[in-house]
Amino acid sequence: MPGTAAALAVLPIAAILVLMLVARWSAARAGLAGLALAAVLAPTAFGFGGAAPRETAQAFAGVLAEAAFTTATILWILWPALALHHHQRSCGALDDLRVGLGRLTRRTDQQVLLVGWFLALFLEGAAGFGTPVALTAPILVGLGVAPVQAVVLALLGHAVGVSFGALGTPVLAQAALTGLDPVALAWRTAGLHALLGAIMMFSFHRAFGAARGAAWPAAAAAAFLVPSLVLAVLLGPELATLGAAVLGAALFALALRLAPRRAVPGAEPQERPAVGAARILARAFWPYAVLILLVVLTRTVPTVAAPLGALAVEWRWLDRFSGRFVPFTHPGTLLFAALLLGAVLQGVAPSRLGGALADGARRLAPVTMALLAMLALSRLMVHAGMIDAIREAAVRGVGQGWPLVAPAVGALGSFVTGSATASNVLFTTLQTQTAQALGLPALAIGAAQGFGAAVGNIVCPHNIVAGAATVGLAGREGEILRRTLLPCLAYLLAGGLTVYALLALAPPWLG
Repeated sequence: MPGTAAALAVLPIAAILVLMLVARWSAARAGLAGLALAAVLAPTAFGFGGAAPRETAQAFAGVLAEAAFTTATILWILWPALALHHHQRSCGALDDLRVGLGRLTRRTDQQVLLVGWFLALFLEGAAGFGTPVALTAPILVGLGVAPVQAVVLALLGHAVGVSFGALGTPVLAQAALTGLDPVALAWRTAGLHALLGAIMMFSFHRAFGAARGAAWPAAAAAAFLVPSLVLAVLLGPELATLGAAVLGAALFALALRLAPRRAVPGAEPQERPAVGAARILARAFWPYAVLILLVVLTRTVPTVAAPLGALAVEWRWLDRFSGRFVPFTHPGTLLFAALLLGAVLQGVAPSRLGGALADGARRLAPVTMALLAMLALSRLMVHAGMIDAIREAAVRGVGQGWPLVAPAVGALGSFVTGSATASNVLFTTLQTQTAQALGLPALAIGAAQGFGAAVGNIVCPHNIVAGAATVGLAGREGEILRRTLLPCLAYLLAGGLTVYALLALAPPWLG
């Protein structure tokens, strides 16, 4: 019966949620348990693989091959991203970032915007995976912000950029799973944040409790959200957070420079603070400047993009399983090049990058198993028809109201896995296939998934625990969660209503 099939199909996902939320298992351990359950259900309840044992073994091998191949392409991004972050920290570049941003203004509320909003977004675009919260919360405490407040600000401040964190990894994972155009998916996702990002900035400003007006927060929000949308439209997901954070911070710094300055009692007079800050920031930004240049060259210059894009690694097996990797335009390759060339421009010998690469590789270990387990589960459920069974039940149960809940599904995935990328891996196929069954645009629902996965990071226990640990708040994570839960729910509700309304109006760009 259809209802029974859907109930059986949802069991692996339900098992993952229960094991992570109730039993407090890690994403890797819970993912493996869910995969094991799906591996039992797929051949017995859904006829996966065929009647002969050999056919079943080949089908499972194909699923694992797809999962391993996609995992490797994602790890190729994460390894240099983590290594770059380690290098920047070890060579003092992150300290230069903090000092340089602090020199732009002496007003605490403006410094909080520079660090808690722009720096958090910048680190999200460059590294992602919890890095912004762990790094910016201590800096905010150093500016005089209370520890609980600092973690809340770091969580809220990076949220609108999580959809394109680690050089667009969450959207690239969606595209790899579904075959959707990453540029089309990216700008629709960015469009939702552009429409609703003011809600997150309002929550950020309210969490800080600044006595001054909302003009500077509004300017900071627009300075990031508008460039993010433009970059997503022109270039796709890779620079929609990283590039927008750089452009937005520059625009905000220029506005600070041009704004009338008031004397601060007891403070030393500052001579051309923006110029001094620029000198400090220049060295820290070399790797990111190289990265931005490489992304622009490989995305917009035909004489560069065409030959590099033609050199692809592709495979196909049994006419059912396949994979594709374009090495020379892949974000991971560009990150490796930015790490090497950026270090040289900073005056650091390439031979000294071994420690950064080793540190990045060590930090990949838990991520690798979680990604592989989630991807294998996703591909198995697709090939076995389990996603089809869930989709059919969703069509009957939720129907045309699916756009209202699509962002919440994405947020749930981030809450339990600790990663927008893992959430997209877990739920994107379900979301897009449900959309197609309901006659809704797959791109629009895929964007709603990515939008929700981003905001789920502000209530994700992994991020809260990591941020709390950096400022000495172990044991007070519940207090932080209570302060981020309402902004999360408000953003999700607004997202669901927006997607539903846009689909009701049926503008051509949603298709």
